[in-house]
Amino acid sequence: MSEAVTALGGASSAGPVAQVEERTIQGMVTLRGTLSELAPAVEAVTGCAMSGTRGIEHAGDAAVGWMSPDELLLLVPYAQTGEIVAALEEKLAGVHHLAVDVSDARASFRLEGPGAREVLARLCPVDLSPAAFGPGDLRRTRLAQVPAAFWIDEAGAFTLVCFRSVARYAFDCLAEAASGEAVGFLA
Repeated sequence: MSEAVTALGGASSAGPVAQVEERTIQGMVTLRGTLSELAPAVEAVTGCAMSGTRGIEHAGDAAVGWMSPDELLLLVPYAQTGEIVAALEEKLAGVHHLAVDVSDARASFRLEGPGAREVLARLCPVDLSPAAFGPGDLRRTRLAQVPAAFWIDEAGAFTLVCFRSVARYAFDCLAEAASGEAVGFLA
């Protein structure tokens, strides 16, 4: 069996307003179905409470993000992804659902620094003011021309997930946006 690698080999870029770096491999499971029916299994398997609309909940090394009215993104340790999918299948027997390991189809990045909000605001049609977007919020939107989802932690760093096939484009967009001067509007 081959060893899993990130899409860009750990690429990183430091600009004057923010730094962007590719995150290490991450276990990701797309789970679709009626969210109220999925909730007990999700909590049992991940330890995370269900997130609300456009939210993300964390518990230890797992997280559950709301992606749409019938879709969740589960973040788990990469090495445990297969076990997580199997446990979900067992707990959801008889419940209409779809649980798929999408770990190798996704790339993820970390964006941090005093201008991180501004960098994303340059690329995404989302209100990123602190009053409108804070820890526990998740947005599924477009980053320039590609679909992406992102959230922010308590320290102000963003995690962004996109398709692996557009990882280079997403990274280059983030790095270019971080290379500009600060406007200071979202500070």
